[in-house]
Amino acid sequence: MTVDVEEHYQVSGFESTVRRDQWDAFPSRVEANTSRLLDLFDELDVKATFFVLGWVAERHRDLVRSISERGHEVASHGYSHKLVYTQQPDEFRDETVRSKALLQEITGRRVRGYRAASFSIGRSNLWALDVLAEEGFEYDSSLFPVVHDRYGIPGGRRDVHVVRRPGGARIVEVPPSTIRFGKLVAPFGGGGYLRLFPASLTRWGVGRLNGGERMPAVVYVHPWETDPDQPRVPAPWRSRFRHYVGLRTTMPKLRALLSGFRFGTMSELIEHSGGLSEECIA
Repeated sequence: MTVDVEEHYQVSGFESTVRRDQWDAFPSRVEANTSRLLDLFDELDVKATFFVLGWVAERHRDLVRSISERGHEVASHGYSHKLVYTQQPDEFRDETVRSKALLQEITGRRVRGYRAASFSIGRSNLWALDVLAEEGFEYDSSLFPVVHDRYGIPGGRRDVHVVRRPGGARIVEVPPSTIRFGKLVAPFGGGGYLRLFPASLTRWGVGRLNGGERMPAVVYVHPWETDPDQPRVPAPWRSRFRHYVGLRTTMPKLRALLSGFRFGTMSELIEHSGGLSEECIA
């Protein structure tokens, strides 16, 4: 179970209408929204990995500390939610180091994992995996093996595996969940897919991954997805649809899913995965 901790106005789909220098002018809702998830996880005895945005951590240190003290894993979601494929390597490294150091200072614990804003590591910027490995990250969860207009690495591996880069860097990759229908690989179990698809389809997909394919399901959610009353942000129609559709269904769907399967942190998943196969990608 994973949570990408960011404010409701920081999503990539709003970048054309909400500038980063405007962020502090918006009312913050991340503490109440994240607390809603923390309470649900406590109730159902679920431990999760929270990929926390550095910008949020700077302004809500007590929230990050609470996530850690309540037994969850804190990992990095970068600092500014800037798409990685729009950054140069030096900028990406600076943001990544800044966020990791901040999270470790707040929690007093090592940060092992990373997830890019909007899964924005693909074939054009795999150099980001070199940076992550060099900066001491043990795993990444950014390579989404789907076709999408904003992210994706079509044809990529769907299982937990070790990525080896030509220069020798190695990092464990934990892709978000997909399901295969013949030649089609479809995303499910997180974000807008969790809100759009019927709960029965999501439960079926998790069961098929666990049983038929012997693979873990990686579910993800954002705190703002639990908040149907959040202020509406002007944005292109596609972004508005993706962001606001099904917000009232998030909590009941998540509760049903968490009640029907056993979930844990990303680090626990990796530790229980045994010997992982390795793939060299350039």
